[in-house]
Amino acid sequence: MAYKTLIYTVTDSVATITLNRPECYNALNREMVDELLEAVLTCREDRAVRAVLLMGAGQAFCAGGDVRELMEHDGTIAVHVKQMLAPLHSVISCICRMSKPVVAGIGGVTAGAGMGLAMACDLAVAAQSARFTMAYTKLGLPPDAGSSYFLPRLVGLRRAMELTCTNRVLTADEAKEWGLINRVVPDAEFFAAAHALADELARGPALALGRAKRLLFMSDHASLETQMENETQLIALSSQSADFREGVKAFVEKRTPACNPFPPR
Repeated sequence: MAYKTLIYTVTDSVATITLNRPECYNALNREMVDELLEAVLTCREDRAVRAVLLMGAGQAFCAGGDVRELMEHDGTIAVHVKQMLAPLHSVISCICRMSKPVVAGIGGVTAGAGMGLAMACDLAVAAQSARFTMAYTKLGLPPDAGSSYFLPRLVGLRRAMELTCTNRVLTADEAKEWGLINRVVPDAEFFAAAHALADELARGPALALGRAKRLLFMSDHASLETQMENETQLIALSSQSADFREGVKAFVEKRTPACNPFPPR
């Protein structure tokens, strides 16, 4: 598919999706949301893709929804919002449910629905200059894009309330301290660091990473005993895999395991 609002590339088993509306800080309009859904679905289904990197062009990761587009639909705003959120929420779901690890590379501004996109990713690397804000209540709106689900789980309820109700802007270091992101790197090293993390994951045991991701999401609503049974089932299943056999052999031989080029989805 030829994208108008995204740049989509696949290199060395890493699919890079770049939000590409830098003139408006990569704000999400209907076209971008539709294209983003197409891109994440493609990543999920393409067996040549082992990891995904989500980034933004220019001075932002994503500044949230395109407010100017919302104003153009003033008379039918509720319908337009629902038409935007259906595919956007499908994007969030696909990022979380796909077996492949998804890395957010966050440079510059991250606000509103951009926060939801960033939090939905499995790991996040931010440039030192990155800034984070919920921004919803400033516009008279509650959160969307899964933000009300992810935020209290990542930072705790009190801090989630503070970020949502006051629209406090966090620096990259504060976001790391609060648990929103994993790593902060100097701006000059940001692009290379984000790609290096995605490359590292792409070279890893895809089956194990996918099942570990699944277990971690399942743990949110399972009892201890149910979760331990989930672990038993998936580790027993994985113990029959070529990845496991290669991992054990590499451990004994004191070398790095070779990845399976075409792991099952």
